[in-house]
Amino acid sequence: MEKRIITTPDAPEPIGPYNQAVLAGNLLFISGQVAINPKNGTVEATDIFEETHQVMHNLRAVLHAAGADFKNVVKTTIFLTDMALFTSVNEVYGKYFNGEFPARETVAVRGLPKNVNVEISMIAVQS
Repeated sequence: MEKRIITTPDAPEPIGPYNQAVLAGNLLFISGQVAINPKNGTVEATDIFEETHQVMHNLRAVLHAAGADFKNVVKTTIFLTDMALFTSVNEVYGKYFNGEFPARETVAVRGLPKNVNVEISMIAVQS
């Protein structure tokens, strides 16, 4: 199976030894994205709504770099620093899909890179 690394300047550069995404066959594995603005490498969000929107914008950029969109997403994982943020994140997250939501789990974690509150990773299928 052929493996191809996907990168785009429209999403944050990795902050560790990983890639933004890997395309293996027709499966796209997108690394967890946090609310880093790819233009300046900083977290500018002032609340969980802005933070989640930036995460989803970053994910969309990686999807587009691979020739995909949110309609291609089959699985997501959401990491939250506090389950009290669950409803707010859902409110924003749900706006990026057109009714056919992917499978998903949401887990609480002790901490996330850059002291953010939400990180989301995705698996998509290229059509």
